[in-house]
Amino acid sequence: MNPEINALNRDTIVDFIGSIFDRRGGEEYLGEPVTMGEHMLQGATIAEQNGQSEEIIVAALLHDIGHFTSEFGTFTMGDTEDRHHEDAGAEVLERFFPKVITDCCRYHVAAKRYLCATRPEYFKRLSEASIHSLNLQGGAMSPDEVAAFEKNPNLETIIAVRYLDEAGKRPDMETPDYWHFAPMVQRQVDRHSKVNA
Repeated sequence: MNPEINALNRDTIVDFIGSIFDRRGGEEYLGEPVTMGEHMLQGATIAEQNGQSEEIIVAALLHDIGHFTSEFGTFTMGDTEDRHHEDAGAEVLERFFPKVITDCCRYHVAAKRYLCATRPEYFKRLSEASIHSLNLQGGAMSPDEVAAFEKNPNLETIIAVRYLDEAGKRPDMETPDYWHFAPMVQRQVDRHSKVNA
């Protein structure tokens, strides 16, 4: 893990994430018509507009943060193997955020595979880039994988964030910036700190 990440604490993580959005949010997002930052901000904005919980809003905001923290780099349409950005992101988030938010990051790829297996109509929602990454990630889950995935106590929230992941790809959508959501992000960090104090 990056030494800079190891030096972070509950008082610095929110600003550090904000600096990632500010510095790198304009990077291309997997062949989609939006940038990485726009994608994550759209998911959070849609969740907020629909009155969803702060957990879901923050999880939608941070679910793809692993694209910026992974030593494997960012996915491209030319990739022939998965880069596991979900694990890289969860590894950073789990130190600072409640398990439900970390699980939404760690399992948002699995949730796509799960939904393709259990709700065939979900596949129609996927963009070309999302279908490409689905193939790299193992395709739809097997019945055994579905049964195991359904044991996660945060399944409902993970699925909600997955739907926001697909929704957050609108080239014409306006959103607030990261700093609009920063107080919510800090509340989730503080909540995690109190539980683990």
